[in-house]
Amino acid sequence: MRAVVITEPGGPEVLRWLDVPDPVPGPGDVLIEVVASGVNRADLMQREGHYPPPEGAPPYLGLECSGRVIAVGHEVTAWRPGDEVCALLSGGGYAEQVVVPAGQLLPIPANVGLAQAAAFPEAACTAYSNLFQVAGLASGETLLVHGGSSGIGTMAIQLAKAFGAQVACTAGSARKLARCRELGADVTINYRDEDFVAALRKATGGGADVILDIMGASYLERNLAALATDGRLVIIGRQGGSKAEINLGVLQGKRASVHATTLRARPVQEKAAVVAAVQDQVWPLIDAGKVAAIIDRELPMSQAAQAHRAISASEHIGKILLLPI
Repeated sequence: MRAVVITEPGGPEVLRWLDVPDPVPGPGDVLIEVVASGVNRADLMQREGHYPPPEGAPPYLGLECSGRVIAVGHEVTAWRPGDEVCALLSGGGYAEQVVVPAGQLLPIPANVGLAQAAAFPEAACTAYSNLFQVAGLASGETLLVHGGSSGIGTMAIQLAKAFGAQVACTAGSARKLARCRELGADVTINYRDEDFVAALRKATGGGADVILDIMGASYLERNLAALATDGRLVIIGRQGGSKAEINLGVLQGKRASVHATTLRARPVQEKAAVVAAVQDQVWPLIDAGKVAAIIDRELPMSQAAQAHRAISASEHIGKILLLPI
């Protein structure tokens, strides 16, 4: 088969669409013929050499895909060849075929095209697990989403609104903020020319009950300031650095909590539990048309470098998909 190979750590130019050995499913695995794969910012980190795949994962990029089952391991009973699926991956989605544990597969939602379904698994699993399983976001609470126009951001806005939360978000342009409002955001803040703490307090009167943060260190102090009493900060990215000091007085004074999480490196059983919860709680919302895949563009996998440049420049709204054509 062919896959996008990182020839050496570096910029987008190190990505090559090359022949590689075919993957072989283990007893509990499913082999998928990939129709499309979603691009995530974590892929850029792996390309640069900063985010190696977990032990046992494919070496190639790609944390989600959609496609057709072409083979199953002898322990797999829930899936069979010919099934159309999408999947949460530990790697390997930028390829013509990928092996994935059976518990990380999802059926294609109703009224969603097979290629377009690749936009769902990583964003839905990340947003749902962090907002509801980790932070316990409840109806009537206020959520602040940083990077509201990203793939995870657009999913988080829609899910939070569907579960009855008030949603505020940050983004870097009027066009992106307008799209966030179309998706249901109640408060939109341009982080380039507004103080998000002051803007959030003015709009809500008390701050955010939950903050979903992709920035990390550079936003930590302001995120704590933006939290309401009993607020929960969930850090899922480190675009703004890894090291920062926490003012424990602020944290204790607000009875607040800080969670830092990743999804990719969790044990297979934990990821399967997240996928099962997403199928139970999120898939009905997609089937009902209350949550949609926001797709910016589709590109051939041979143009993966172009996709990475677009993500790096934050040109996109929603997801960029790669197709093995």
